[in-house]
Parts: sequence; structure tokens; C-alpha cells
Amino acid sequence: MAWRLALVFCAMLPWTARAQQAPPHPPHWSYEGEEGPVHWGELDHAYATCAVGKTQSPIDIAQATPADLPPLKVQYQAVPLNILDNGHTIQVNYAAGSTLTVGDRTYTLKQFHFHHPSEESVHGQHSDLVAHLVHADAGGHLAVIAILFETGPTNGLLDAVWKNIPTQKGAATNVLGVNVNVKDLLPADLGYYTFSGSLTTPPCSEGVTWFVLKTRATMSAEQVSAFAKQYPMNARPTQPLNGRQVLETR
Repeated sequence: MAWRLALVFCAMLPWTARAQQAPPHPPHWSYEGEEGPVHWGELDHAYATCAVGKTQSPIDIAQATPADLPPLKVQYQAVPLNILDNGHTIQVNYAAGSTLTVGDRTYTLKQFHFHHPSEESVHGQHSDLVAHLVHADAGGHLAVIAILFETGPTNGLLDAVWKNIPTQKGAATNVLGVNVNVKDLLPADLGYYTFSGSLTTPPCSEGVTWFVLKTRATMSAEQVSAFAKQYPMNARPTQPLNGRQVLETR
């Protein structure tokens, strides 16, 4: 009997080793129910900042102090479309080479994605959609430009993105023959609100510098509806300001 048990144990070793080496899957989260934003901090210790953080995003911009702030200097290039439906939003991954410079700090654009309705609000009013342009500097510090959209003329870049949303979630797709330039999302005026915040999804990491553009971009009602069919609601509720100061360009 002992030798049979030994054989069984030995047979299990490769499976056990594989199980121990398999990377853990991050806890699932969503925008509603028991895995919704109110419970994110309870789902895993790695998400604790979602509950206990003091500089969380998004926020309602109810009051801002005018200040002499540096302009947003963007140097965005057209890149081949690499698009992902990650189960929470539609994301476009951006090839290296496009930058944002604010004062003496330069960030590289990593990706942009969307939330419906907008996560940020201004004087309590949300917009139809927001695009978050996520950048990182050489030290790993994050900066996000938020572009709020309202219903109006069709946005050509959004057409290219919406038409090429992958049918399979979780797999990034290179779309042959389609180039996009995120500059085509930007309004003409890059005046902004700025504050210290966090990622708006788990793990809700803080230390993110936010630039919310004051001028809204436009998209058609049909484009809003097309995204809403994919994600009817993928916006985290606004978070307490906790004494943070919001500055705005003059």
C-alpha cells in the first residue's frame, strides 16, 4: 500500500508544481452588484486603496482656483491601430514615440480608453463619454488627460475605433491598414483643470496627475449609442475631495 501511495504522490508532483507556478488571477470586479465600486476594496488586499485612499478619482469639479499653469504640449503621432476589449472598456494601445510635456516633465502616451457616462463631472454634470489618455514618465509616474465629450458632429477617430472593436474580449488585435492619431480626439483649446488623484479602476493606485480638459470634444448621438451597446455603464462614482485643491488654467 505504501508503494502505491508513493506512486500516486509522485504522479501528482508535476501537477502540483504547475499549480504553484501558475500566476494568480486578479480578483474579478465590475461596475455593479457585489463586485461593484462600493465593494472593490473588499475583493482583495491589493485593492484596499479603493476603500481607504484619500486622493481617489474621479471627482466632481465643483470649484477650481485659477492659476498660472504650464500649457499641455502634446506631440502625438499616428500609429497602427492596436485595440482591446478588456471586459471593462475599449482600449487602444499606443506605440512608443508620442509624448505629453507639462512644464519640465515629459510623459509617454501608453494607451487611451473610454467610460460611459463620463466618470468626471463638472458642477455635478456628467458628459456623454470621456476618453482617458494614460501617460507615464521615465520614473513610472502617471498622468492622465481626460477629454469630455458632448453630442455634436461625428468624430472620425471614434468611427475607426468603434468599427474595429474585437469580437473576443481580452485579446489585443492589430488592425491592418488602419492608423489612428489620438490628437484627432482633442478639442482646439487645451485649457484644463488639474489635481492629484488615482486610477479609477482597481487597484485604484494613487499619485496620478489628472488634467481634465475644460473644452469638450464632440461625438454623434449614434457614436454614443454604439459605445453604450458595448458598455451601458462603466463609470466609477465620484469620490470625496478630502481637502484636495483643484487648479485651473486662466
